[in-house]
Amino acid sequence: MIRLLKRMRKREWTMAGLCVLLVLGQIYFDLRLPDYMSDLTVLIETPGSTVAQIINTGFQMLGCTLASAVFSIACGYLASQVAAGLSYCLREDVFNKVADFGQEEMQRFSVPSLITRNTNDITQIQMLVAMGLQIIVRSPIMAVWAIVKIIGKSWTLSAITAGFVAALLAVMAFIIIIVLPRVRRVQRLTDNINRISRENLTGINVVHAYNAEDYQQKKFEKASGILMRTQLFNQRSFALLLPSVTLSMNALALLIYWVGAYIVEQVPAADMASRITSFSNIVVFGTYATYVIMSIMFMVMVVMFLPAAQVSAGRIREVLEAKVRMKEGARTDAEEKGTVEFKDVSFSYPSSGKEVLEHISFKVNRGETIAFIGATGSGKTTLVSLAARFYDATSGQVLIDGHDIRDYTYEALYDRIGYVTQKAVLFAGNIRDNVLFGESLAPRTDEDVKDAVRLAQASEFVNKLPQGIDAPITQGGTNVSGGQKQRLSIARALARKPEILIFDDSFSALDYKTDATLRKGLSEELGDTTRMIVAQRIGTIRHADKIVVLDEGKAVGVGTHEELLKNCPVYREIAMSQLSEEELNA
Repeated sequence: MIRLLKRMRKREWTMAGLCVLLVLGQIYFDLRLPDYMSDLTVLIETPGSTVAQIINTGFQMLGCTLASAVFSIACGYLASQVAAGLSYCLREDVFNKVADFGQEEMQRFSVPSLITRNTNDITQIQMLVAMGLQIIVRSPIMAVWAIVKIIGKSWTLSAITAGFVAALLAVMAFIIIIVLPRVRRVQRLTDNINRISRENLTGINVVHAYNAEDYQQKKFEKASGILMRTQLFNQRSFALLLPSVTLSMNALALLIYWVGAYIVEQVPAADMASRITSFSNIVVFGTYATYVIMSIMFMVMVVMFLPAAQVSAGRIREVLEAKVRMKEGARTDAEEKGTVEFKDVSFSYPSSGKEVLEHISFKVNRGETIAFIGATGSGKTTLVSLAARFYDATSGQVLIDGHDIRDYTYEALYDRIGYVTQKAVLFAGNIRDNVLFGESLAPRTDEDVKDAVRLAQASEFVNKLPQGIDAPITQGGTNVSGGQKQRLSIARALARKPEILIFDDSFSALDYKTDATLRKGLSEELGDTTRMIVAQRIGTIRHADKIVVLDEGKAVGVGTHEELLKNCPVYREIAMSQLSEEELNA
């Protein structure tokens, strides 16, 4: 928790310091009240006291109360500012850290968990800080200060107060020890609830199509029920704290006045001044003892948030202190342009020891087209992911423009690449925002957007929209069809004007005519751009300069369409399953 507080800006630290000073001032004025009560008691019981003296003391008490209220309001305002500022810094840090994560880190934390950590967990810390600056600082200081005030007045009453305090602290410690492990479990169960909800909402069409509403509901109810029972246990445990403190406060007050009455009785009746002083001391002692218990009661309120905040702080720290495996290099330039080479590349996912790719080697020059084909699970997407550096090769080298891909800065690397994912991804905004998404060296004018849209064969539907390239796109692109979404994704890559275009099975959502027209346009207008294409259709890749055939992670054939038909049984089998003999020889 302390390490997270260090992330606050100087402005928040300054306000936190002012808040602490205001708390000290508030404590000072609060603890002055019992002294005035003692004076008031003595004035009332002493013959010859005037009304003016009593009123003057009352006004002094009123002044202390008003000063304490002003300090409390100012402290509450500053504490809210500090808590909001800290949550802002933490959310920004977590967001930026996650933006640096590679696929390995994303798999380790999972998307639902990262969302929970950046929302619910940071909110828990914000609530604790907002309360803590007022209560965690105020309660211990007030309790200690009150104890110092009363400790010399009566050892008997001091021992009674100490016994009540020790008992309450023991109850608090016991409950924290019991509840803390279950609070950690609550956070994990919240992650699970988010995962199930997100999965259900993302796949709602599949749920409806397969009549799986009851199945999904039972799965959610099971997870929700476990979370409910765990939270009920925690809340019931915390529910014991407040009544215990209230009972202790009232019992202590009763016991102090009962024992105090006995102490006053021991003073000779003839010594009225001593009796009045003893009575006054008992009243003051009772008030200070009540302050001690009230301080513990306020601490109880914080304790109810503390375990959850501790767990949340640990989860946030896990993200912020996570080591990102991939590091960017320092290179920005290269002698070559548009070349991609794999040198004996092998790869296995961190979570699995089995190699997904084994000893892959090939080179594609500027302006050439290289295609990858193979059965499902043969490693095609993994291979082009290495070219885009979503992962680093386990062994071997991936070279772009003659240099190891790990030597480039991220900016220099991705300025060279235009990547179209297997699953089209669009962002909330409009068509222009999506086509010009991200940063690149390419121009960012409306004409460039229209050129990219035209080359991606998306003009057909974009020009029909009333707002054209300003037409809105909903989150995930749910207001356009699959083919339209794919073409806009391709336009986004083309607008970057990259040296290398990577298409990860990006033509599968296009009809044959659009597919052929798009590939023809790429060849005619982007002759100097290197193209890497993952495809399932032979028709999409048959005219590629080089085709790599993958089978269970191994390159079982490299060559042109005609060469592979003659020399590669795997390629020939795929080709014959899609095309007739006449089409193959055409």
